Amino acid sequence: MNTEELATKIVAILTEQRQTLALAESLTGGLLCASLVAVPGASAVLNGAVVAYNTAIKHQVLGVDASLLAIHGTVHPDVAAHMATGARDVLGVGEQQAYFGLATTGVAGPESHEGKLPGTVFIGFAATGFVETRDFVFDGDRESVRVQAVNAALTCLHDYLTAQE
Repeated sequence: MNTEELATKIVAILTEQRQTLALAESLTGGLLCASLVAVPGASAVLNGAVVAYNTAIKHQVLGVDASLLAIHGTVHPDVAAHMATGARDVLGVGEQQAYFGLATTGVAGPESHEGKLPGTVFIGFAATGFVETRDFVFDGDRESVRVQAVNAALTCLHDYLTAQE
């Protein structure tokens, strides 16, 4: 399924279930949020996004543990998981967490970063009592890796949502 179809289906499912989504993006730099915002009615379910391109923002805003970042760097599955749970917290409304958190971190390229090759991507997904990460290696240039990462993140969320129906 392409990105537009996935985003449309996700917004429809979340709207029907009255659930909210919060995003934390690193390598995708807002592209994930933009793909959802392009869907009419997304404002009913999308609480917002944090583009945490800077490592300190991952820690200070999203609450990613500083020792985790110091030991593993920013391109790691545990960082993606912490970003997803952190997004649920900081992008909640009032006392209510966002229902789901979705996060992207990785290396778009063209060079390696923190010893990880271009195309290395980790997606984090969080819901109440559930956290999952998936890892990917994508081919292509910087833009292609970012687009593939967005599609992978939306696919992860879509798979979870449709498995719950």
